Amino acid sequence: MKRIGVDVGGTFTDLVLWDDDGTVTVHKTPSTNHDPSIGTMAGIEVLAERAGIDPSEIEMFFHGTTVATNIVLEHNGSDVGMITTDGFRDLLHIARKKRPLNYSNYQDLPWQKWQLVPRRNRRTVPERIDASGAVLTPLDEDAVRREVRMLRERGVEAIAVAFLHAYRNPTHEQRVKQIIAEEFPGVFVSLSSEVAPQYREYERFSTTALNAFIGPKTSRYIENLAGKAKEAQVGEDVHLMTSAGGLVTSRSASEIPVSLLTSGVVAGLLGGCAIGEASGYPSVITLDVGGTSADIGVAPDGKLRMKHLLDTRIGDYHAMVPMAEVDTIGAGGGSIAMVDDGGMFRVGPRSAGAVPGPACYNRGGTEPTSTDAMVVMGWLREDSFLSGSMEVIPALAEDAIRTHVAEKLGTSLEQAAMGIFTILAHSMTEAISLHSVRKGYDPRDFSLVAEGGAGPLFAWQIAEQLGIPRVIVPGHPGITSAVGLLTTDIRYEVPTTVWTSSDEPDVDLIGAEMKRLADEATAQLLADGVDATGITLERSVDCRYLGQGYELRVPAPDGDIDAEWVKQTAEAFHEIHGRTYSQRFDDKPVQLINIRVTGVGAMSHVRIREIEKGGADASHAIKTTTKALFWEPGSTEPAWHDTPVYRREELLAGNTFAGPAIVEQFDSTTIVGVGQRATVDPVGHIIIDRLTDRSAEEASA
Repeated sequence: MKRIGVDVGGTFTDLVLWDDDGTVTVHKTPSTNHDPSIGTMAGIEVLAERAGIDPSEIEMFFHGTTVATNIVLEHNGSDVGMITTDGFRDLLHIARKKRPLNYSNYQDLPWQKWQLVPRRNRRTVPERIDASGAVLTPLDEDAVRREVRMLRERGVEAIAVAFLHAYRNPTHEQRVKQIIAEEFPGVFVSLSSEVAPQYREYERFSTTALNAFIGPKTSRYIENLAGKAKEAQVGEDVHLMTSAGGLVTSRSASEIPVSLLTSGVVAGLLGGCAIGEASGYPSVITLDVGGTSADIGVAPDGKLRMKHLLDTRIGDYHAMVPMAEVDTIGAGGGSIAMVDDGGMFRVGPRSAGAVPGPACYNRGGTEPTSTDAMVVMGWLREDSFLSGSMEVIPALAEDAIRTHVAEKLGTSLEQAAMGIFTILAHSMTEAISLHSVRKGYDPRDFSLVAEGGAGPLFAWQIAEQLGIPRVIVPGHPGITSAVGLLTTDIRYEVPTTVWTSSDEPDVDLIGAEMKRLADEATAQLLADGVDATGITLERSVDCRYLGQGYELRVPAPDGDIDAEWVKQTAEAFHEIHGRTYSQRFDDKPVQLINIRVTGVGAMSHVRIREIEKGGADASHAIKTTTKALFWEPGSTEPAWHDTPVYRREELLAGNTFAGPAIVEQFDSTTIVGVGQRATVDPVGHIIIDRLTDRSAEEASA
């Protein structure tokens, strides 16, 4: 079976074609941000030609995209209307008590400045359902028709429908959807009972509005790409990565596009987990550095950690959707270096992107970037970019750094270039520390997986700073996110709120709702063409102690739902709470707030095959020797070193070499620092060890 993974980033689109016989073909192409489907389909044609096949021979198409995220961050979504319960018109505006400046009455709150739904378009109708699901006030259908007609006349592109307690009883919202279809056919409709069917009104309203805000544009993109893929006979359908680390079909993604937020970012973490497992190091920290940003994830034992639903923000907005814990900082190969008016030396978060790009690309960019800095330091050579197919002019990089940084700081060109690299590496180190050390994980228990085109350039230094024992550089680091798309299954998570307690559990309610969720998840998978024999269901419960405001997700035990099932769930919560917060209260009752069923449709996963074996000597892979700028461990002064440059494709399993060294390949460049040793493992990954107790000379002996 031939399958393709395509990850569209802000600068490059990464593509990987994987055959079941283990053959891998990769390609990188500049992203066409005005219409990502153009670059995607063009890249598929080049990739297929490189693999010697026709695009129609590709049987499965997996996709990660930043389209939905970019719409949110750039505030350029659709004109949205909302229909809600009388008295709740301003819920989106009021939001939560938490503010950037808690005691200021004169602050512009971002979700109020960039409103998902303008107040004039937030319309209310008489209706009311209580927390048990009972109807207190029937839906006024005449009022609904009146408001829908008004929104139609105003030309809105999407309508969000969010009623009080619709998560317990969705009948009013479903009826409104029918009326909208009659009065305003073709408009995008977002129901809170479909998008986020659980309690917490503000977050549910915000997520529903966000889904409407990004819906029309994202749906058009997905349908456009799926149409082009069908025309080219590439795969039966486009499967898209969700923020929870699963795949959904183009149909499901078009209906609930809010589930796609951070999809490409999560794919990078999944790819890193697969890389670590293949090399025998399942606990990984992933560092995925692209042209615009760096994505950082921590996966103990190769397991994704999920964010709490109150922490799943995208830009300025709350999105109460399942989201793996991966965070992004503005640090990448295109990060622009500058000296501000106060004399402060800064790098990022502003990026040169793909166009005009770094100064050395000769595409009109004049400001220095971290890529220009590494060209000046000799790490990136002019014939190393995309195997020499991309023009690089070192003199332009030197001029940019000298003019904008070195002369303003009164330093040498080399010191300015090294300073740019050091500042960015420090930003990444701090971000990794925030998500490991400060959350109870010891980086010394993990391996650092270097991903993205620029990850292997930074990873060696970050490992030194954090004490991470090893760096793993995949066979194709520049397309690890695309590889991650090929390592997961179709997944649908269906939640609801039950709100009961372990001391007086409503087991009938839990059992009935768990069955309903299981049926719904199964129906979605069957509608996507998943065979019934390939479906498994995973159950979980969000639990907390009485008085707490946050829940922890607890895997639910198997078996019938009865008093013993509730007891086992509570015991599991005590254990998880103790591990998370170093405290547990076994004598206190446990509240069971939300229950979840995740339907999993098994997909055949790619497997990394072993490469040809060789001896320890790696000299046969040396392409040339170049002058490159490095510093000794513990030293602050860089020096020029005669540095061997290795061809990645010629390295064999078992080859070993000492740093400093440069390894070049089509999609990335790897740096091995002074005092470090690199070994190629059986599956072709480069393992860079920190030599804290022995010298580089001993390692090379």
